[in-house]
Amino acid sequence: MRPSFRPLLFCLSLLSLPTLAATVSDLYQVRETVASQQPEERDAALQRAVETLVMRLTGKPDAAKGSALAELRKDPQQIISQYGYEGDHLVVDFDAVSTDRSLRQAGLPLWGVNRPAILAWWLNETVDGGNIVGDGQAAAEPLREAAQHRGLPLRLPLADLSEQLVATKEALGAKDPGELRSASERYGADALLAVRTSETDGKWQASWQLWLGDDHDQGKAEAADQAALADAVLLAVSERLAPRFVVAPGASSTQTVEIIGADLSRYAELQRVLEPFGAQLQSVQADRLIYKVNASAEQLRTQLGLLQLHEVSAAELAVEAPAPAEPQAPVDASQAPVAPQAAPPTSPASASGDVLYFRW
Repeated sequence: MRPSFRPLLFCLSLLSLPTLAATVSDLYQVRETVASQQPEERDAALQRAVETLVMRLTGKPDAAKGSALAELRKDPQQIISQYGYEGDHLVVDFDAVSTDRSLRQAGLPLWGVNRPAILAWWLNETVDGGNIVGDGQAAAEPLREAAQHRGLPLRLPLADLSEQLVATKEALGAKDPGELRSASERYGADALLAVRTSETDGKWQASWQLWLGDDHDQGKAEAADQAALADAVLLAVSERLAPRFVVAPGASSTQTVEIIGADLSRYAELQRVLEPFGAQLQSVQADRLIYKVNASAEQLRTQLGLLQLHEVSAAELAVEAPAPAEPQAPVDASQAPVAPQAAPPTSPASASGDVLYFRW
């Protein structure tokens, strides 16, 4: 089959595929609070917006303050496409192409728009007990704003009665998220975030835990109010996640990737995850798709892992494949036996090490 089947595949529904890795559509838009629309207030907000964006894209809190971006700090307009006011916010739209180019020229790593979807079990504790913040509740708005500010695709549970009974402070504080994992399966997220918050002496504190696959992180945060606390927690989460996904300039190279176990329902999701790497479909062989991409091997492993793809070696595939039967020539009993001929050496160009293999 030739790659001309692509338009047909793009038209197919993905309802049967759990939505995991999420594309952050507003990654290059930053909203900063302002006290007025005076020029000096605007300029300060533009500087903060640049710092927020650089943190989103690099995962490095102090990257925007380094000498490599000194010219950008002096004139942030060179990467801004437009800005305007919405209430007490200055909304800044940055140009993605010029922003990425400036960061690469500064030698900074970049984290693309495809990011792990995070399901947050957020428990606000009071003297009367605790309540999980659910999707659609008024208490969810500060969490959504903080997630947008930090460039993270955040999901919230429905927080119905059954989930309130499961997501207790004991469950959210446990090192083993077994019960939470079971309750989270219906939401199809990549990462699980458990947060417990409380107020003491007019300040809000949070303890949080994050699970991404087998990796586990935890931390604490403190702020003056719940909105600032949500931002502090999600900033910390972003700092922990970014090193797994960012790639420094020059770390990418042309790679051949073979995906095993592909079907029509998985094709478009795979295209979306590989698109930032300039993926070119080379061939289709039954349930195998072969791509050329421009990326590092580590970046491919982390991004494809979001689709539950697992890397396998050429040796593993060779063991699984049935050996082809060799045709046997008729034996002439009157002739002397012929010594077996040595197989020709394998060409380095065809070595399996040149290909990365992933399978569902």
